[in-house]
Amino acid sequence: MIADKTALLLIEYQNDFVSEGGVQHDAVKAVMADTDMLAHSRTLVEQARARGVTVMHAAISFADGYPEIPVDAYGILAGIRQAQAFRKGSWGVAFADSMTPAEDDIVIEGKRGLDCFASTNIDFILRQRGITDLAIAGFLTNCCVESTMRSAYERGFGVVTLTDCTATLSPAEQDAAVTKNFPMFSRPMTHDMFLAELDTVA
Repeated sequence: MIADKTALLLIEYQNDFVSEGGVQHDAVKAVMADTDMLAHSRTLVEQARARGVTVMHAAISFADGYPEIPVDAYGILAGIRQAQAFRKGSWGVAFADSMTPAEDDIVIEGKRGLDCFASTNIDFILRQRGITDLAIAGFLTNCCVESTMRSAYERGFGVVTLTDCTATLSPAEQDAAVTKNFPMFSRPMTHDMFLAELDTVA
């Protein structure tokens, strides 16, 4: 992978997931601890930036009352609405302090569902910048990370999923996603493996 043709996509490193007191933090903190994903993610971002990788942040947010989610929604979106998570203007929707975007990072706006490609201009940005490879980290391993991975694969990008920079609701779900699903649509790697494969020149 060539660094200047590679992007790192960080999905939902927001207080509601990452930080103590976040609405969804208790649900993910055990797997976060298991993978040490936050510390690995900070190392990953710092080193990727230094090597010229395009760093992108995708946050999810909803207006008061969750008009973007149908009243009769089911599954994960119903759970978000019920928990009152990721509300625009709230502390919970903000990026966690340890993962705040840097000045030259790109913040992807408009994410209202699971797949980062579905309701944002990320595909346009990647292609405009000549990106060929996309590495994905964040939350939830078997939800937004996996949905985005599949879309990137279908669009012809070289996809890497960062196994030690992801977390979800249980160790069993984490293991199933990483060992069964990730290899079908990506090249699963630890952050160290990914950084070791980066070249600065073609």
